[in-house]
Amino acid sequence: MNDATTTLTRETAPVPATLESPDERRRRIRMGVLALVLAGIGVLLAAFTAPETVTFALSGQLADSPLSAIKLPALPVALALAACTVAVALAHLLRGLSGRLGVLLWAVFGLAFVVTFLCWAAAGKTFPLTNQLQGTLNLATPLILGALAGVLCERAGVINVAIEGQFLAGAFAAAVLATVTGSLLAGVVAAVLAGVLIAAMLAVFAIRYRVNQVVLGVVLVVFASGITGFLFDQFVKGESAKFNNPGVMSAVPIPVLSSIPVIGETFFRQTLLVYTMYAAVAIVTFVLFKTRWGLRVRAVGEHPRAADTVGIKVLRVRYQAVLAGGVVAGLGGAFFTVGFTGGFDKDLTAGQGFIALAALIMGRWHPLGATIAALFFGFTQQLQGQLQIIETPIPSELLIMAPYLATVVAVAGLVGRVRAPKADGEPYVKG
Repeated sequence: MNDATTTLTRETAPVPATLESPDERRRRIRMGVLALVLAGIGVLLAAFTAPETVTFALSGQLADSPLSAIKLPALPVALALAACTVAVALAHLLRGLSGRLGVLLWAVFGLAFVVTFLCWAAAGKTFPLTNQLQGTLNLATPLILGALAGVLCERAGVINVAIEGQFLAGAFAAAVLATVTGSLLAGVVAAVLAGVLIAAMLAVFAIRYRVNQVVLGVVLVVFASGITGFLFDQFVKGESAKFNNPGVMSAVPIPVLSSIPVIGETFFRQTLLVYTMYAAVAIVTFVLFKTRWGLRVRAVGEHPRAADTVGIKVLRVRYQAVLAGGVVAGLGGAFFTVGFTGGFDKDLTAGQGFIALAALIMGRWHPLGATIAALFFGFTQQLQGQLQIIETPIPSELLIMAPYLATVVAVAGLVGRVRAPKADGEPYVKG
């Protein structure tokens, strides 16, 4: 009896937290080496930073109550922050960073690297920090909505390469209907319907007729580009005042919150579409991970046969998820016209749907991860423009490449496990 008890105790004893599997060790080393390379780049940038002052402007030029700018000695700050990135990289390489402390330290690593880069690039100049934050949010909003649409589809097992097509259809419908009706709300509703229409085509051909989903997505993008371009040339281009003058949504400041310096002006003095994006992130995250329907979506995306055996209607759930993704992507399309530019032009979205798809992959098919990745893409796009304005000698092509290089690194598994839902892209035939 004692021997049996001893054996059972040994078998059920918890494994020490310090032990790690060979796969975990390899991932830790890969990520540590990558972080150390980035930290080395930071050290190199710090070493070549000019011994001047870098100024971070906290208010726009037209602000009613401008805030005092932050002035820092570029060289000492860059050296200190570069050393901080090296310390975090070595800590992960040698010990591994996990849990809340790990998340905090990685956030410190990212912030330190960015500020080191800005000290090097903007030494002796004024960097408009508020403009950078506001531009990041504006550029990231449609990317976030598109990535959320992709999360809904791919968590259910349907690859959505057609996000770009949904953006184009939504942007065109929003511009035309808002102009004709004189109502921006009508334009948003039209954009949602257009996004759902493209999503319905994706669902029917991918789920019912089992067409290759990647090829189908590309075809739908070409279709949306062609049909919107044709309609624009034939009916809209020569009648802009009649069909293509929707206007732009006005900012709706949230009382109290919008008065917070820098943060309030950036996040709480926005249009209704941006606030809708905030809500969409929370709703999609909650629905996927806290509701029965979300559990079913994830089940049919991982193991549809097992889901079917317990009574889940696999095809019905996939249809629902793809159409729900169409709603979210349509909102993203509306942002391009009634939320930002105030008019439609041919191929207005300029490949942003594919960037949203990259954000989805980089974010590991999770709503919050995809949101962070989309913000990163928006940050680099805005940073490119900001550095051109302050006339730094950095080639803009390098900044354009940064998000895509990060995506390649993430997909290659160098920053941890990146795996799509097991049944993603696989048609389901009821047995």
